[in-house]
Parts: sequence; C-alpha cells; structure tokens
Amino acid sequence: MKSELHQHLAEKMAGEITLSDSPGKALKKWRLAFEIPQAVLADEMGMSPSVISDYESGRRRSPGTAVVGRIVDTILSIDQANGGKFIEKFARILENRFDSDIIYDIHEYASPVPLEAFARAIGASIIQGPTDREIYGYTVIHSLNAILQLSSSEFGRLYGWSTERALVFTGVSNGKSPMVAIRVTPFKPRCVVLQGITPEEIHPLVPRLAEKDRITLMATPMEVEGIITALRGEKW
Repeated sequence: MKSELHQHLAEKMAGEITLSDSPGKALKKWRLAFEIPQAVLADEMGMSPSVISDYESGRRRSPGTAVVGRIVDTILSIDQANGGKFIEKFARILENRFDSDIIYDIHEYASPVPLEAFARAIGASIIQGPTDREIYGYTVIHSLNAILQLSSSEFGRLYGWSTERALVFTGVSNGKSPMVAIRVTPFKPRCVVLQGITPEEIHPLVPRLAEKDRITLMATPMEVEGIITALRGEKW
C-alpha cells in the first residue's frame, strides 16, 4: 500500500509533468533528480529504453496522464527499493522546513528557463561558463547564514527539487565563501549568482572554482528584494 508521502510526491511530480509546456523535459528532470538511468526505468516498466528516450526528447507524442502516473510511481518505487534517499530529501521540501533567515525565496519551474533569460531578468553579468544551459528553478540565499548554520548534508536543502537551478547568494563580499562551500558538498548547481558585487570585486579564485565544477557564474548589483520581485514577475 502506498504511503501518504508517496501519494503526495506522486501528485506533485505527475501534475508538474502533465501541466508543463515541455512534458518530456519535465519527465527527464524528475528521472535525473532521482538519479535513475533510462534503462533502469524502462526495465522496471517493461518497455524499451528508446520509448523513455523518445518521450523525454519529444520525438514521441507526450504520454497521457495514465502513462505519466505509471512512470512517476515507478520512479518512486525504485527509490524506495534503494532506501528512499531522494523521497526523504523531497519530503523535507514538501514540508517546507526552511529557515526564513537562510532562504529568502525558492521556486521551481514547470518548464526549463534559459540562463540567458534568467540573467537578463536580474541584470546579471556573466563571469564564467556557458549561458546556453537551462534551469528548473532558483533559490535566493543569505550567504553567511547558510554557511554558518547548515551542515554539508543540510546544504542540499538549498537545491529544492533539482540541482539544475540557480543559487543566488546574497550579501557576499567577494564570492569566495559560497563557492568553497559548494566545492566541498556533493551537489553542484547549474548556476551561481553573486548578489551585491561587481565583477571586479570577485576573488580571482572564484571563477576557477566555478570552472572546475562546471558552474555558470554570474554577478548582479540588484538589491535582494528587486531580484525576488523580478523573478516572481516573470511568466516562465
């Protein structure tokens, strides 16, 4: 019998996939979030890996709600069989156990957002890394409080539903502290935005760390409230 948490997560995931403008990409996001290879998912569902690949790439017509439901249940069942690591992680997010003095804002996108568009919305300069990537969400973080109060394992809470997101660190002096913190944790974001400083104020080590972890690095002088207002106002 499915637990209440399983049902809650399944509804969240299935709803996001079916309502997305790009259901295949949303499906892929969730599969990757649970670190499940296409072949494993396909095998558990009794289908060819090419079918999953076709759904995710858009080569095959988007699956209906019944198929999406089966895929989501299979993803959750695989994780449960492996100890439920990701179910536990996402449970904390569902329960909104975030400290307001650490996370100012967190949001998930149903469809991928190009980093170039994200940068324009917050007036950010590109310091390092490609901008032809996409993100599925963002988190606006009080840099010092996060570093002082969160353990290495708790740092993962900043990633919300997916690491394919932008972490916006506020109140930084030269950007070194958040990048070093990311360096020693297992999860890496797709993008890091340093708020409140100019490119010239960034420590020389920071772009090198970003390059090593394949992170697109940005900086913006926009105030925190302005960032939150701008991002919430976008129709992505």
